[in-house]
Amino acid sequence: MATDQSYLDLLSYGDKGWGDELVRGALVTVEVAVCAYAVGIVFGLIGAGAKLSGGRARYVAADLYTTIVRSVPELLLIIYIFYRGPAAIRGLASLLGIQAQIDIDPFVAAVAALGFIEGAYTTEVFRGAIQAVPKGQMEAARAFGMGWWLRTKRVLLPQMLRFAIPGLGNIWLNTTKDAALVSVVSLSELMNAGKQAAGGTKMYFFFYGIVALCYLVITVASQVGVAQLDRWANRGVRRA
Repeated sequence: MATDQSYLDLLSYGDKGWGDELVRGALVTVEVAVCAYAVGIVFGLIGAGAKLSGGRARYVAADLYTTIVRSVPELLLIIYIFYRGPAAIRGLASLLGIQAQIDIDPFVAAVAALGFIEGAYTTEVFRGAIQAVPKGQMEAARAFGMGWWLRTKRVLLPQMLRFAIPGLGNIWLNTTKDAALVSVVSLSELMNAGKQAAGGTKMYFFFYGIVALCYLVITVASQVGVAQLDRWANRGVRRA
């Protein structure tokens, strides 16, 4: 049975402990989540725009995207993008007359896969938030002579944001947890660091507990941030 001192030694920095590996893994996890979330926002805006554009082809394409991605397990998509992505890129490059050996960095593969996945959920959040804004307000802004960009910036975005923040907050929490799945592409994130520490010391319960605690800290901090952002977006709005 390990003593309290030995537990502290296991979490110390340097050759005797795994603290530095776990901290670096946590930072990589946050980096992957932030980058993938940003990519998902871009996909979500494009998807929501396609669904609300009124064009049949654009709607069908966006609907297929959201339906398929939300139906396939995230782990399967990550593996497929990582192992089949380079071949697809090389095929596209050969069509353009470019002959080159193309490999995907594990970090880029993780961000692309998670961003592509979360974009499907973000699409529905943005679509619902846009539809929640009364159409009469956009029509009134048009009647005042506002152009499309001015109407969007002053009328649509501020009101859409307060409807979208709760859903976007949930997607952010899912992104941070789904970042654990990228350990399958050999990225040294938090879950992978915990796995290596547990395998090296045979103290699986202890190190996986530390990993769980790290995710709990990230989640709690995220919930506090989302709550603050929600209060800011709803300032001046009368609560029922």
